[in-house]
Amino acid sequence: MFKDLDPILHSQLRLAVISLLIGVKEAEFTFLKEKTNATAGNLSVQIQKLKDAGYIDVIKKFKDNYPQTICKITTKGIKAFEEYVKNLQSYLGKNK
Repeated sequence: MFKDLDPILHSQLRLAVISLLIGVKEAEFTFLKEKTNATAGNLSVQIQKLKDAGYIDVIKKFKDNYPQTICKITTKGIKAFEEYVKNLQSYLGKNK
């Protein structure tokens, strides 16, 4: 039986952000923008959706007089990603 895929993570850009954060635990906005090749506006919107879902925390501060945004994956985000991957495997026939 096919399992439901989390609609929050099913977006390509949000999935890319979570996948990056799984590996590094936290990252600056500029790093995420560079790695995903997303526009700043689109990335901001998708980060806000992940934050609203409780999958990431967003810390805004200043570094050398410039604004800095740091994204950190939450425990809920890790669990959601693991569940997403597990459910996706049902589509690939890995959970028979």
